Amino acid sequence: MSREFSKIKESLASWSEIRQLLRGGEQGQLVPVVIPKDRRGFAWMTLVFLAIYFAGMAVLTDLTLIAALAALVFLLLALLTVWRKAIIEIEEGTTGVRSRWGAITGTLPPGRHYLWLPWDRVDAVVDTSTEIPYSAPIVACPTAENVPLKSIEFFLKFRIVDPVAFVRTIGASNFDLVLSSAVQDAIRQRSRKVHTERAYDLRGSDVGDMQDALNRQLGRYGVRITGANIPDVQLPDQYQQHLATREKVAKEMSAYEREWELTRKRRIDTLLMEIERSKKTRDARVVEVKAAYNTARKDVARMLEEQETEAQRVTWEIEARGRAELTAAENEAKALRRLAESYRDNRAVLQYELARRRLDVGAKLAENAPQPLVVRTQQGQSDSALSTLLLAQLLPRISGAGSANVNGHTPSASA
Repeated sequence: MSREFSKIKESLASWSEIRQLLRGGEQGQLVPVVIPKDRRGFAWMTLVFLAIYFAGMAVLTDLTLIAALAALVFLLLALLTVWRKAIIEIEEGTTGVRSRWGAITGTLPPGRHYLWLPWDRVDAVVDTSTEIPYSAPIVACPTAENVPLKSIEFFLKFRIVDPVAFVRTIGASNFDLVLSSAVQDAIRQRSRKVHTERAYDLRGSDVGDMQDALNRQLGRYGVRITGANIPDVQLPDQYQQHLATREKVAKEMSAYEREWELTRKRRIDTLLMEIERSKKTRDARVVEVKAAYNTARKDVARMLEEQETEAQRVTWEIEARGRAELTAAENEAKALRRLAESYRDNRAVLQYELARRRLDVGAKLAENAPQPLVVRTQQGQSDSALSTLLLAQLLPRISGAGSANVNGHTPSASA
């Protein structure tokens, strides 16, 4: 495992060396930023002066044609030199930072560009497409029990997303210091949350929170962390011996557990055999119990049938006796009903006979009833003594005649 931090630096190089430095680094160090040397000089001005000199000679001397041709050639060479020196080629995957009079004015995308003015230049060429790997082995990281781990290797990948902010704000050399400090702080905070016995769980664990924290810290420099992980963790030597002892104890415990598992299986097999034997005995007894149960059911069924037969017989006797008594009661009721009907009919006949006899007696009494004797006297005259005497003599006779009629004799009426 690497014991050194990855180093990030920026280099000063010619345009022909930029590709090699950005892709391969320099002496094992990462070079995400290269400051190109300005290859534009003032040699073209010498050619211009020569062209002016020969132009003057063509005017002032007799060598007009030769001097004019020489002036034209030097002028063309000056223009060709200016054109060739103005060409700037930015490699694919990189971005050029353009400046004017030392002030950054913008960026140059990949491709060919022309910088005609001498005060326009490219301050830096920044690799903005490559994910740059960075390894940071952190030594003596204390755990939650304050046990310093031997080392924790942290690996991350970052990419420069804003070359202007990166170059203007921090630069590659300073970024190396800031990144190493931020990584150490993040790793130590993570190790403080882990118990020593679970330190190996850090290997391959989820470090998304650490990546987010680093992005928040380094985002203002135009850098974004694209991936991070913890590939390896080493414990202290003493703790490793302790772990070896624990592993030995664990192996012995595993052997004891296997032995106990075999013993347990043997005991379980013995118990299963005993259980099967008990099941067979139980099944035999269950068969006996079922046979006895069936016999008892038959006896009970026979007894119930006898009881039901006896109960049916008693029921029939009671029903027969009840029917006889009911029939006798019904016959007696019918006789009484008929007697009552005969009494009712006789009573009506007797009432009719009595009424008829009453009528006969009333008729006889009406025939033998004394008839009134009306003695009329003249109006306005008082009864005389003669009439009174006659009435006194007639009344006894009339009474006697009435008595005789009643006894069955009809008296003769005297006028």
